Amino acid sequence: MLIYLCLSSHGYGHAARQAAVLIELHRLQPQWRFVVSTDVDFQFLNLALQGVPFEHRKLRWDVGMVQANALAIDQMATLKALQELEQHIPAQIAAEVSWIQSQQMSVLVLADIPPAAAELADQLGVPLVWMGNFGWDEIYAPLGDSFLTHAEAASAEYSRGQKLLRCPFSLAMDWGLPEQSLGITASSPRSLPLGLQQRLESFQGPIVMVGFGGLGLALDSELFQRWPDHLFLMPKPRSVDTFLRRQSPDNVLYLPRSIRVVDALPYCSRHLGKPGYSSFCEAISLGVGLHVVLREGFAESVALINGLQSHAAHRLLEREALELGEWDLDQPLIPASQQPLAVDGSVEAASAVVELVS
Repeated sequence: MLIYLCLSSHGYGHAARQAAVLIELHRLQPQWRFVVSTDVDFQFLNLALQGVPFEHRKLRWDVGMVQANALAIDQMATLKALQELEQHIPAQIAAEVSWIQSQQMSVLVLADIPPAAAELADQLGVPLVWMGNFGWDEIYAPLGDSFLTHAEAASAEYSRGQKLLRCPFSLAMDWGLPEQSLGITASSPRSLPLGLQQRLESFQGPIVMVGFGGLGLALDSELFQRWPDHLFLMPKPRSVDTFLRRQSPDNVLYLPRSIRVVDALPYCSRHLGKPGYSSFCEAISLGVGLHVVLREGFAESVALINGLQSHAAHRLLEREALELGEWDLDQPLIPASQQPLAVDGSVEAASAVVELVS
């Protein structure tokens, strides 16, 4: 059986949650073959899927939203990218159909959540399973004007398929398909290198993970010095300037690129960052409080914040507070207003795919 994952290239969150699902699928069906088709870089996929054999087809299936940084959207650049995608996607689909057919295997397309996956599955004549917490139709429609055509086209594609696996923190996704609601989808932490583990265990103050996605967000290093008793962990950026202006302070520790955020989260009491599906899932699954900077212009953020307030301990920050270093790390977390979410979503998703194949 060949599982062809048609994966969004919009950030790392989609890839992180699908890695958690493929890990469970591999556990259930170790003889299955996994193809990950996306423009997300191989290094990230390989780290996230460590131990799961997969093939990378480096293709771009969607645009999502072009971002200037972790909190800012560039609408004009997004429209231009959507127009360019429309030009080449038919030829890409034709080429992939030919390649997949040449493998001479039974196939299921799992999509998170490029609309073009519907045409790919249709031309192959194979089952299609959508998995996500929103569709691009719901992101584009509120922007109006030139985005409406793209929203309508995406909505039509999402109505094709066999099943929708609905993740937490979801928008309406009213596509008329049979669906199954999932719990939180997050990978389990792996052991840290002994030296790093000992350093974190010996630190006497609070440890805070700082995460603003793959694009990052430049912050003045003096802001971290306002919290001298805290140790701040960050994924190692391609350039330190991506995250910090001026010299790096002593209380900031960059994680090696071989370490995932989720591996270090068990040593943290708080996570400081933007609204993000996978960041929320990983922190909630490990009982880490979330300090979230509010973000405008992206419809998913509303669902994420509503879900956060309902199901997780948190504090909400305005952008101005972030840039002033007023991060409320010494304040108690606001408790969830409802019951916690189940944390077995990855297992549920993998089991649903196996059942559909059967």
